[in-house]
Parts: sequence; structure tokens; C-alpha cells
Amino acid sequence: MKRTTVKLSDEIDARLRHEAERRGITISELTREAIQNHLGAQRTLGAAAAGHSGRCDISERIEEILANEVAPSH
Repeated sequence: MKRTTVKLSDEIDARLRHEAERRGITISELTREAIQNHLGAQRTLGAAAAGHSGRCDISERIEEILANEVAPSH
């Protein structure tokens, strides 16, 4: 794990500390969680393996395949 220094305003620092204490977790845990939520979960595109699908129409359908991969899930 890497250590990173971040400069925060007094107000944000106070809010961060209060939330960490309220939830019973460390400031580091809360910060990692917030960053992960902001960046979004890591994912891979299933279309990356389309060449191994055995289908012969992949190049013709690539726009459709990619659109299905990146469509927002609700």
C-alpha cells in the first residue's frame, strides 16, 4: 500500500474526522472508500476477449458489443 499526503481545508478535515468517528473507522479507511467511490469500481471489458468467441461477425458487431459493455447499469 502507498502513502499519499493530501492537503485539506480545516472544514473538510473536520468533516472527514467526524464521519470516520461516527462510522467507527479510520480516516484512512474512509478516505480510501471515498476515492474508490469517486473513481468507480475497476472493471474489464468482456469485448476484449471477443476474438476468442468463435463467432465470425465480431468485427461487424463491435459497436453494438461495446455499447452493451459500457451502458450504465440501473
